[in-house]
Amino acid sequence: MKKILAIVLALVLALGLLTACGAGSSSSQAPAQESSSASTPASEPAEESVSGVVNTSGSTSMESVVLALSEAFKEMYPDVTVNYSGNGSGAGVEAAIAGTSDIGLASRDLKEEESSNGAVANVVAKDGVAVIVNPANGVEDLTVEQIADIFSGKITNWSEVGGEDMEIAVYGREAGSGTRGAFEEIVGVVDACALTNEYSSTGDLVGNVAGNENAIGYASLSAVDETVKAVKVAGVECTEDTVKDGSYAIQRPFVMVTKDGTALSAAAQAFLDFAMSAEAAPIIAAAGAVSPNA
Repeated sequence: MKKILAIVLALVLALGLLTACGAGSSSSQAPAQESSSASTPASEPAEESVSGVVNTSGSTSMESVVLALSEAFKEMYPDVTVNYSGNGSGAGVEAAIAGTSDIGLASRDLKEEESSNGAVANVVAKDGVAVIVNPANGVEDLTVEQIADIFSGKITNWSEVGGEDMEIAVYGREAGSGTRGAFEEIVGVVDACALTNEYSSTGDLVGNVAGNENAIGYASLSAVDETVKAVKVAGVECTEDTVKDGSYAIQRPFVMVTKDGTALSAAAQAFLDFAMSAEAAPIIAAAGAVSPNA
């Protein structure tokens, strides 16, 4: 009998030890699970920051738009620097194709040979090309045909279009200018202009029209200031609203040019995406152009 009691007690003690070990094992697994759960967020990749330099070059007409976009972009990405060089639309397209600029700038549609060489047009804005005269000039309105006749040399005196008896001084941009290319194509005077003087930048042209009562020229809407007067074209003023609704006849695109098959840097891609976003529309408008993505 004593032997039986001893065996029973031994079994009870053994079962007790097994139960205790099981409880200890269970409690030691729980903290391990909590630790694994707590470490999960730390294993998720952090959002990559954007930094670097973005080089843009080309159209001088796009200067105010590009600089305004650059300033706003800098607030979003303080570690990115956007450089701008104004050397004409043709040079900007060539730089994008050659890879000497991240983004080329052209204030006109791309030519067929440029597209065939890999240039890709990214339209960030639309711009009116204003026909400008000296503020002292009494002429307020010209038709597209009259403008074509003035720039091709068929009309040479302001009296022929309702102005004073003064010889017309016809000012234009240099060959390769996007403004010149767009203006001549829309007005219908490609390779037919009889210019008194050519200028290498929009600022130079505007300044010289401002200084000559007999002068006429053309400039981006964003470049028109109180020193010159924009005449109506076929009764329509050159404004952001008339460019947007299409009623103003002389308008062209503002294009950021990239190269087909060539990936942009993260900084350059971010800048291009921003320029083409709805968020950039009011910035483009403040710079005197119209965003197609508004």
